[in-house]
Amino acid sequence: MIVCVVAVLAVAAALTLRARRHPGGPSLKRRFGPEYDRTVAQHDGDTAAAERELAARVERHGDLRSRPLDPERREGYEARWAAAQETFVDSPRDAVTEADRLLSELARDRGFPDGGQYEEQLAALSVHHAHHVQGYRQVHGVARTGEGGTEELRTSMVEARGLFEDLIGDGRTPADTKAAERADAKADTRADTTGDTKADTQADTTADTKAGSTSDHGWIIGGHRHKEGRTT
Repeated sequence: MIVCVVAVLAVAAALTLRARRHPGGPSLKRRFGPEYDRTVAQHDGDTAAAERELAARVERHGDLRSRPLDPERREGYEARWAAAQETFVDSPRDAVTEADRLLSELARDRGFPDGGQYEEQLAALSVHHAHHVQGYRQVHGVARTGEGGTEELRTSMVEARGLFEDLIGDGRTPADTKAAERADAKADTRADTTGDTKADTQADTTADTKAGSTSDHGWIIGGHRHKEGRTT
């Protein structure tokens, strides 16, 4: 009896492991979202072929653990992205080329394959950032070919920003996170204190005003009470 139970548990564990390593259609669709649909379209609607490709990506890169960024490096990337956005006004192609280079380097620093292996880096990013990887694909295509109108370049920058924010946002170290939480807590405390002080001041002012307006039919100018005059 015990042997049978152990055998059943072993089979269940094997099936669970297999499901994780070789996810099926519904789980792949949930995981990849728009990237799933794009891959199916790339395979001319052949769902089975698309799912084999996506499952292979998960097999290769599913266990990848990204590295945190130190604060100085993160700030450097943020400054470069802001500069690229400013450059777009006068030189859209240069801005898109810089965005492509920046995403490649940022992904590498986060622990993804080196940008020199673009297809492999893209595949790994699609496993962990499926909803924004298309933006990287777009800026890379424009940077490589140099083709595209201003509106297309603008769209590619907007799409690429989603991946940039994903990679930057996930790149905080535990120390960064704790510092941010402390800053938020201080901001909340200041907001509460300021709000309470304003509320108390407004209440006192309202009470004084009401008292002045209802006493002896007087009205107040510059803090002094004046009686209404009578006309004879």
